[in-house]
Amino acid sequence: MIFNFYIGKSLGKSSSKKMLTFGIVGNVALLGYFKYADFFIENFNWVLNKDVPLLHLALPLAISYFTFQQIAFLVDNYRGEVKEFSFLNYSLFITFFPQLLMGPIVHHKEMMPQFALKWRSFLRWENISLGLFIFAIGLAKKTLIGDPLTDYAQYAFDNAQMLTTIEAWYASISYVLSYYFDLSGYADMALGIAKMFNIDIPKNFNSPYKARNFADYWRRWHITLSRFLGDYIYKSLGGNKNIIWIVYLNIMITFFVSGFWHGAGWTFIVWGLLNGIFVVMAHMMKKANIQMNFYLAWSLMFLGLIITRILFVASDFSDAWYVTYTLFDLSNIKFHNLVFIDPIIQGFYIVVALYLALACKNSMEIAQNFKPNKKYLFYTVILLSASLFTFISTKEFLYFQF
Repeated sequence: MIFNFYIGKSLGKSSSKKMLTFGIVGNVALLGYFKYADFFIENFNWVLNKDVPLLHLALPLAISYFTFQQIAFLVDNYRGEVKEFSFLNYSLFITFFPQLLMGPIVHHKEMMPQFALKWRSFLRWENISLGLFIFAIGLAKKTLIGDPLTDYAQYAFDNAQMLTTIEAWYASISYVLSYYFDLSGYADMALGIAKMFNIDIPKNFNSPYKARNFADYWRRWHITLSRFLGDYIYKSLGGNKNIIWIVYLNIMITFFVSGFWHGAGWTFIVWGLLNGIFVVMAHMMKKANIQMNFYLAWSLMFLGLIITRILFVASDFSDAWYVTYTLFDLSNIKFHNLVFIDPIIQGFYIVVALYLALACKNSMEIAQNFKPNKKYLFYTVILLSASLFTFISTKEFLYFQF
């Protein structure tokens, strides 16, 4: 943190590309050592038939988000967008706990003006009540919907080679939905806690499963991550140049970085590239003015989400291929007692989650109508109480591993 502060301060005085490169390389090297060392050693051993021992390093919590936020700070300094250089305020910006672990990824220029306002240190009951309401929604999304879906999906993918066709569909859809309710639940909780401190942080989700194609999906999913990749990777490569194949290449490189950022494994890299291909296809269809029926477009988009999520969560390509193949294996349509404890209950969770994700307002839209009255107090108490009853069996957030 001290390293980045003084590099950033130096960049604020003189925009040196060498200094910026030094700062970025330092951050990426630290992330690479902890997160990717074993990945590179494994591939080195495989290519050269060596037996270099793995390091088995413990991954520092939130290092991926922390690194992106630090890099954004350095680049913003280089661009002359940072006007304030107090180490105390910078430390608060980096370590502001609501969004520290899993985002949203915030910019220095978004937070510093808010930290500087004196009234932020006073209790504002309307913000406390609104923040608690948003927090309650996020906690309920995580504990009441996300965790039950995750429980089944993880168990199913641990037995991936034994899944039947119906089980593969159940497990894959469960994971698609569980990641949304888990990660967006955390984002809501972070936003709610920040609001209690009179701080506004950017929303991270905007009903992504209502999208009709992957380009729209990535504008709605993990918005601040997409913003970072767009501002600091895609635009740095040239962004929307007139040469269309360069635009598509820049998109593919950006999603390659996204895949590698998410995890040290080839399945994550292929996941990123496949998302890039789907986004490029969406742009190509728009450029060619190809219009699809809404339901067909959404169905193809959701099928793409299922296939990419399988790659994201599978332990290796063998499991990913087996589950994907099994989705369409009409000769294997049967239930298996090993995986399905109660398919009716699991089906209920899937239907409820789909309804909430597709037919209902998202948490930010609900919060726009918030009033500090008895009705919303009742909603808050009900959501918190129901969530607390599940705390004994609550799982860690899925994105903690990143």
